[in-house]
Amino acid sequence: MSPTVLQQKRHQQILTDVVRAYIETGEPVSSRSIVHRHIEPLSSATVRNVMADLEDAGLLFQPHTSAGRVPTAAAYRFFVEQVAAQATASPADLLWIRRELAAAQTPEAVMERASHVLAAVSRGLGIFIAPPLARSVVEHLRFLLLPDGRVLVILISGGGVTRDKLIRPEKPFLQEDLDRTSEYLNRHYIGWTLEAMRADLRKQLEEDREQYGQLAGTALILCDPSVLGDVADRKIYVDGAAQIASSPDFTNPEQLRELLEAIEEKDRLIALLSGCIESPEPVHVELGLDKISNAGKHLAIVSASYSSKDQVQGTLGILAPMRMHYERVITAVAFMAQFFSEEQEGG
Repeated sequence: MSPTVLQQKRHQQILTDVVRAYIETGEPVSSRSIVHRHIEPLSSATVRNVMADLEDAGLLFQPHTSAGRVPTAAAYRFFVEQVAAQATASPADLLWIRRELAAAQTPEAVMERASHVLAAVSRGLGIFIAPPLARSVVEHLRFLLLPDGRVLVILISGGGVTRDKLIRPEKPFLQEDLDRTSEYLNRHYIGWTLEAMRADLRKQLEEDREQYGQLAGTALILCDPSVLGDVADRKIYVDGAAQIASSPDFTNPEQLRELLEAIEEKDRLIALLSGCIESPEPVHVELGLDKISNAGKHLAIVSASYSSKDQVQGTLGILAPMRMHYERVITAVAFMAQFFSEEQEGG
């Protein structure tokens, strides 16, 4: 792509108009339609020349002779970085999102509702990934001994979400050992994650093994992130598979089948959203996802992480056709990430 083309304000404005028009209609955009929507009076010839420049620069392409132009992934990238990133959420959207989430009666229902809201704003797939058990912020912790020697770990995390996991410890425990351990942890570690709790317990054990030896050792075994925090324990809420499957962007049945299979694989969805954790931007946008299926080149993902005490807890976002209303989607994802961060903090 030639960098000099987009240094010209008129080229930027016309490219923005083309992207907006194509998002709205899904039809190749003609020079005449740009003349009608452009604020500055322009002739069709001028617009055609600019669109030809943009095509030469790899920002537009012409599906067939005499058709209008369609944005490329590079055009969408320009639009996301220069236009959509500057957008602010509409008051109507913020009110609607708040009402939708407030209507849910339990923390789990709020997460499920979040995926539905994300699907609704994107015409695609709404994805909400809860934190793994080991990264959950502890509000209350309890251990129950089962007759076969296994231990049920019950954790109430930020926002009142209840998580549980069955583990088989290497050494046997009595219920009074478990009660004493949970009492100690609940007294000293409320507001910590299991990962941070374990690190501090190990430090205490190294500093004063005589004082903390048995209690800390028991807690370390019961709160082992390698036991509690694997990918399979991450709850994932997904909504919108039917509408992404019916999108006109996917006309090849084989590509659509591959896409639906990818959606069914939880680990792949988690991996897709993981990019937002390393991103310096509050909202991460990735255009063209060939790695998930042949249909992926038509897709984009918009995602963000939500945090507690500066530690990432989980992620949320959308997987949708590249032709989407980026301004609405990006602002909705940003707002919902902020909402769940505040929920994790107890706000």
